[in-house]
Amino acid sequence: MAEAPPSMPIANGTPPAPGGRWAALRTIGTPAAATLSVIASLIGLMVLAWAVLFVTKGRFLKGPFERIVGGQLERQVRVGGDFQLYFAPFNVKLVAEDVTIANPRWSKGNLFEAKRVDARISTWSLITGNRRINWLSLAAARVDLAWDAAHRRNTWTFGTPDQKGEPLDMPLIRAARAAGTEIRYSDPSIGLLAAVGLEPVEAVDTRLSTAIRFEGRGVARGTRFTISGALLTPNATVDGGENKLELHVRGANTLADITGTLPGATELDGAKLHVDVRGPNLADLFGILGVAVPDTRRYRMRSALTKQGGEWRFTGMRGRFGDSDLAGKFTIDTRRPRLMITANLDTRVLDIVDAGPFVGYDPARLEAQGAAGAITRVAGAPRVLPDAKLRVAALKTFDAKVDWRVRTLRAPNLPISNVTLGLNLDDRLLTLSPLNFAMARGTVSSDIVINARDPRVVTDYDIRLSPTPMGTLLAGFGVAESGTSGTIKARVQLKGVGDTVHDSLSASSGRIAMIIPKGTMWTRNVQLSELDLGVFVQKMFEKKLKEPVQINCGLIAFTVRNGIGAADPILIDTQGNVVTGRGGFSFRNESLDLAIEADSKKFSIFSGQSPVGIGGWFAAPRINPISGELVARAGAGLGLAMVASPLAAIIAFVDVGDARAADCGPVLSGASARRQRDEKGRPRGDVGTGTTAKSESGKQSGREQKEQRKKFLGIF
Repeated sequence: MAEAPPSMPIANGTPPAPGGRWAALRTIGTPAAATLSVIASLIGLMVLAWAVLFVTKGRFLKGPFERIVGGQLERQVRVGGDFQLYFAPFNVKLVAEDVTIANPRWSKGNLFEAKRVDARISTWSLITGNRRINWLSLAAARVDLAWDAAHRRNTWTFGTPDQKGEPLDMPLIRAARAAGTEIRYSDPSIGLLAAVGLEPVEAVDTRLSTAIRFEGRGVARGTRFTISGALLTPNATVDGGENKLELHVRGANTLADITGTLPGATELDGAKLHVDVRGPNLADLFGILGVAVPDTRRYRMRSALTKQGGEWRFTGMRGRFGDSDLAGKFTIDTRRPRLMITANLDTRVLDIVDAGPFVGYDPARLEAQGAAGAITRVAGAPRVLPDAKLRVAALKTFDAKVDWRVRTLRAPNLPISNVTLGLNLDDRLLTLSPLNFAMARGTVSSDIVINARDPRVVTDYDIRLSPTPMGTLLAGFGVAESGTSGTIKARVQLKGVGDTVHDSLSASSGRIAMIIPKGTMWTRNVQLSELDLGVFVQKMFEKKLKEPVQINCGLIAFTVRNGIGAADPILIDTQGNVVTGRGGFSFRNESLDLAIEADSKKFSIFSGQSPVGIGGWFAAPRINPISGELVARAGAGLGLAMVASPLAAIIAFVDVGDARAADCGPVLSGASARRQRDEKGRPRGDVGTGTTAKSESGKQSGREQKEQRKKFLGIF
């Protein structure tokens, strides 16, 4: 009889219970072992799949590839030649020959076609959706990127054919090589068509022997341009390093050279580029983008360029246009419904010739003729208000926010400095606010709103001049700064309709007022304008010709209706005289027809106090101190001398000195003529009431001119 096996030792003298600790361990190990078994099986299957794909090169997936990818894109996808899809070793390797991806039904041809495609795609990026291609080689490829005529659909937005087009978002390509490849881009809504071809590049042992060069041509808004350049470090491109770029663009009389580095062959975000652009007119360059800027003289600008998302950022910009300098930065944002341009600019010296185009003058005429270049002739009459049309169509394509500061304006007899311009364009509503500058130790503050949303183009003008020393302001017109203590302040409030400065003012209505507080003015011209011959001769013989004129208060104001300004009032109270004026001007034909008259407060024997005529045009004013009234008085004096005695002739020039001094309260408040009073509070009847005559523009018959002159010079 066999012996029983030796029993296991009993701890503490107690035998283990059936299925005790070991059973518990087996219970815990079962799920872990199952999980490990599943993971091992999956890994085994992946290795098997990898091995099968690697051995077969995945050629058997050609049909499924065409169906699955075509279904996702909702486009026809075809591979006419060899097809390979496998892991090598961890990236997905794709090889396809004679491959085509069709355009949507509304567009002809194919979006993409190539004789051969060889790509290595990051497996992880396929999982995360980052779409990173580590290597791409194309042979005889054609890419057709196109918008429809309404700029609503495009060929690269996949899905239903009527799906709204999305912005072009290319996958990140770390390295690339192309031979005989052409990329086409068209957008009929902006008249853009471009084609860029890549030159074939030879490779030896996977190293590129020459730079990757490209060149192309196109048309943008009717302007032809060419483009050429190269990736100068092709082997860095292959290795995934930075790519040195050289790009040249020629078109619209403009030359642009762009150099720098790209992070990847198609990666612009974070690029470090430098731009050098030059040409005869900066407006030509922006015109290609559909952006309206004023014309300029020859310019050259340099700046750094980077791209972040949909923003193209130009920083550290420095350059010149004409005889002026420009520095600062600006950004073009392409992500909005319209381009958004944001700029912060500085100019040390702005030449008056370069400033002219900002209000509509031709810079070429100004450069060739100086101030005379601002004058044109219409029906034989000189015209100075600019008639360049506002580019309303271009204002539909972009918005803008610009801050521009100008330290000095270079202009003879125009003491302007410290210009501050804030420009805001929002869907054809153009606001210039603030538009401020220092002038002769005063400040001009302006707010101008141009509403091009209204087809008529409606402009509101509000221009204000703070109290400014007349000696400095009028120094170029014969006023002596020393001895002149008077100041002047002014405001222009007008509303006009028209797409040029001339047309807008020709249809404007509102008020213009210049207020002169108490002070002195030292100039010979004031005495002449008063035309008090007795006082003038007396001062001349006493050698007091340059004694300052003492001004108590003054107001030069016009009410404007439909482009015609009527004196409302002209009233200046001096120590010895009360100066009044009648008449007006026309924005329509830019004519002047004013009569200025001084009435003495004291008795004067030799007095020729009759109106001084101011006529002519804005561009060529004329002063006529020998008016018809003065001639008539001289004739009366001659008649008296003949019938009586020579002494009687003096009677015609006697001024009894009964001029009523003005109440300066309404004058200094800028009140209309109807509210003016004399020093005793009585209404004045010697100032205009603001009534405007019917304007005349263009040619006028002699009778019409005579009638208009009567209306202007008559009592309103």
